[in-house]
Amino acid sequence: MEAFTVVEGLCATLSRDDVDTDQIIPKQFLKSTERDGYGEACFFDGRYDSQGREVPDFELNSPEYRGAALLLAGRNFGCGSSREHAVWALSGMGFRAVIAPSFADIFATNSYQNGFLPVVLPEAVVTTLAERTRRRDGYRLAVDLSALTVRDEEGRSFAFEVEPFWRECLLSGLDPLGMAGREEAAIAAYEASRSPLLPTTKHSWG
Repeated sequence: MEAFTVVEGLCATLSRDDVDTDQIIPKQFLKSTERDGYGEACFFDGRYDSQGREVPDFELNSPEYRGAALLLAGRNFGCGSSREHAVWALSGMGFRAVIAPSFADIFATNSYQNGFLPVVLPEAVVTTLAERTRRRDGYRLAVDLSALTVRDEEGRSFAFEVEPFWRECLLSGLDPLGMAGREEAAIAAYEASRSPLLPTTKHSWG
């Protein structure tokens, strides 16, 4: 997966709480396990009318948000059923991170495993950032995973936290299996030291 170090870009906002995974990627699009090609379907039911035309009132259809790399959202983002497709759809739409007061646990885990960063900031901070973003004058943010900060061009900086294991995964561009592969020698040594009467595991990390 693509490593995540610092992502700086245009910010868009979706002013609602409890955005579930079916809103992010409706079930009719879950027909493939490929990770690409979901960008046009992201938020499909909100973005398009029955004729397939963009709905002007849907926030993310705003021309000023085109090309946004960062999304501001409300509480409990990514709730509902577990589906990696939701993360793939957000990535396909161009986003690298979502900033919100809270996330559903399964969505957060799916995000980390796919190089996508869920950033938790206090609700008051998210509200302030969303207000600036809604001016639609090109408000930009930089999410720095190395420094664990979100900052803007006006000098404001906000700290966030990520579990050390997931932070290392994203910084290195490795999913959990890839991280385990870095310990191949230690795993092989451990297996060699075990009693031959116990089960063994064999895996090629190549």
